[in-house]
Amino acid sequence: MRLATTAVLLSTLVVPATLSAQGHANKHYAVTTDRAYVVTHDVLGRHGFEVVRIENDGDDRVIWYRAGNHGRGKGKGPLPKMIIRQIPREPRVIFVDAPSDVLVDIDVRLNLP
Repeated sequence: MRLATTAVLLSTLVVPATLSAQGHANKHYAVTTDRAYVVTHDVLGRHGFEVVRIENDGDDRVIWYRAGNHGRGKGKGPLPKMIIRQIPREPRVIFVDAPSDVLVDIDVRLNLP
């Protein structure tokens, strides 16, 4: 009985610690939203995405994009979005809902001098 109680106690302590370690922290970039948009538009184009629409939502920019059919003739595909969120009163931005492979290239481009 004591061994089972110890096992349950350990599992309740270890599982939340493991799950919390897998979250990704949002990285702040010290650029304007205009610069972030230009880089994002270019990176999405290089990855084969088509930018369909850009919406200004207060200080945020919502970018709607799609992959297109790539010559397969099966329609243009779903319309996902990503958000460039500006930190209030600072020239810093955060990318929300960006695909990880696109975000890696955006990170490289924004951190170049």
